[in-house]
Amino acid sequence: MKPTPESLLGLEAYARERTRLRAEIIPHRKIRSLRLGEHLNLQFEDERTIRYQIQEMLRIEKIFEPQGIQDEIDAYAPLIPDGANWKATMLLEYPEPAQRRRELARLVGIEQHLYVDVQGCARTPAVADEDLERATADKTSSVHFLRFEFSPEAIEAMRAGAPVHVGCDHPHYTARQALSGPTREALLRDFALH
Repeated sequence: MKPTPESLLGLEAYARERTRLRAEIIPHRKIRSLRLGEHLNLQFEDERTIRYQIQEMLRIEKIFEPQGIQDEIDAYAPLIPDGANWKATMLLEYPEPAQRRRELARLVGIEQHLYVDVQGCARTPAVADEDLERATADKTSSVHFLRFEFSPEAIEAMRAGAPVHVGCDHPHYTARQALSGPTREALLRDFALH
């Protein structure tokens, strides 16, 4: 399900509701986040996280014209899972500017090295949804948009309880994390349409 102009709050209504909506989205986003190692965070998106992002962009940019609202929807709606995949914002987080520059230079191509392993199924590699070039030969971006396109067999195995791991096998950044608990439950709901 994708947001429509009619389903979004106008600027004044959003201003009144913003504090409450922010308090609600923070725990929702936390459940849908997975840390891989010390510096890589995957924020798995859904209709709710994207709706919030659109509302925030409309507020920041003071957009109220119908075409501007539709443009924001069109820009962010592709980040909503469609029932057979997970979509994520990948964040490389280095607090110190010098370290960030050094590591982003070492991690060129990292977006091509993320994967999901479902026990008993072929590995599902990340596909970088690059609306614009985010890396050069010299450095990568600290933000990438990824999707994981699952086979029907992998979806059924996850629903049946197969162990799931998310990982990164970049030569300069390796990490692997089991997907469990509330995060696993939340992401399995992304398959509800499939």
